[in-house]
Amino acid sequence: MDIGLLILRLLLGTLIAGHALQKLTGAFGGLGPDGTAPIFEKWGLVPGKPLVVLAALLELLGALLVVFGLATPLGAAILVGVMAVAASVNVANGLWAQGGGYELALAYGGTAAALCFTGPGGFSLDRLIGLDGYDSTTAGVVAVIVAAVAAAAFIGYASRHKGRSSVATEA
Repeated sequence: MDIGLLILRLLLGTLIAGHALQKLTGAFGGLGPDGTAPIFEKWGLVPGKPLVVLAALLELLGALLVVFGLATPLGAAILVGVMAVAASVNVANGLWAQGGGYELALAYGGTAAALCFTGPGGFSLDRLIGLDGYDSTTAGVVAVIVAAVAAAAFIGYASRHKGRSSVATEA
């Protein structure tokens, strides 16, 4: 089981880290903060550029914590939260990513949620420094609740600001 959890953590964490770097730096064919900001603003995440940077930094932090198996419930909760927001802005497009849907965000978030409950496994910094002595069910429930509350706040904010832009328009 430890090897399976390591593979799962490495896969999820590196993919989400790459996803974050697309937004943060434009790496891997991404648009960077300036190119991603108008998309965020269309979704109601205004002002776009600072929220792109915030989302990317949260994704990167969560991904690194998951990859290293350090503070795993926290790292996984961060990923559940950002992926819930990502899924919410694409829900009108249906499930499948081919049509702009939330399939990928759901898969990433669901995988992170599973890690909230399993913990990182034996090949982790949590195990190495003794941070893995918690009850995984309790940690999972707390992590998912924290993620859901944070995501709900962002989703609510976005729904109130949808269609607004932080860019001033000329009269």
